Amino acid sequence: MPTIVNHEATTTLLAEEFDAIASFGHSLQDSDWDASTCLPGWTVRDNLSHMIGTESMLLQLPNPEIEIGQPAHVRNPIGKANELWVDSMRSWSGADMVARFVDITAQRMTALRAMSQADFDAPSWTPAGPDETYGRFMRIRHFDCFMHEHDMRDAVGAPGRPEPTHVASALDEVSTGLGFIVGKRAQAPAGARVRLQLTGPAARELLVEVGERAAVVSELSAAPTVTVQMPTMLFLRLTGGREAGGPHIGHDVTVEGDAEFGCRLVEQLAFTI
Repeated sequence: MPTIVNHEATTTLLAEEFDAIASFGHSLQDSDWDASTCLPGWTVRDNLSHMIGTESMLLQLPNPEIEIGQPAHVRNPIGKANELWVDSMRSWSGADMVARFVDITAQRMTALRAMSQADFDAPSWTPAGPDETYGRFMRIRHFDCFMHEHDMRDAVGAPGRPEPTHVASALDEVSTGLGFIVGKRAQAPAGARVRLQLTGPAARELLVEVGERAAVVSELSAAPTVTVQMPTMLFLRLTGGREAGGPHIGHDVTVEGDAEFGCRLVEQLAFTI
């Protein structure tokens, strides 16, 4: 069933996210822009140029006409499209990057604010598949930008920005993939009942039960066979493939019940492309 996302709430989150990224960009020193991030082949500059590129495409601006070859970290057509924009801005100064980001996102916010709830509910292609809504696409845009903001922050040792409303929206998006994560990636045993207890900003309990397939449920049919607890921001980093989960087990991640499956789940949480 297509996902209905509130127009006003989502546009507000995107506006706040864009402002936070611009403010962070203004705070960076010249040398910070070349700091490597956790994403293979990408610096702080590359993360921002990726976001500029995606919002530019949504404004229907043409892709840069350059040749990029086949970089080792590019693994699919979406990655190659992203890399065109990234490579096109690698010689830009930090000030020019931020100015371009502010301009592009201001244009995007004008377009988004002019839309109605019906526009957000309309069918749209999304990175999650073709049978979704434009609102879902915009929630994914917020999720993507929130994650890249923190990739940049982490690269220069800046503190995170775990604003509860932003974390909650990101968790809403990640929750749509939990059935796939538990059932396919972690190869949950038949009948498994999973409780994920997320602590900190936007604390949440996520429940997944494995019947004919793994699915998110509002209530488990019996006691959980495994309970995994971790901070919300770490959960987002692990599901976003930003780092490995294994080293966190026994430290800021606890597993109770079926330890073998629970540890495998923590190690297989990554699902974004």
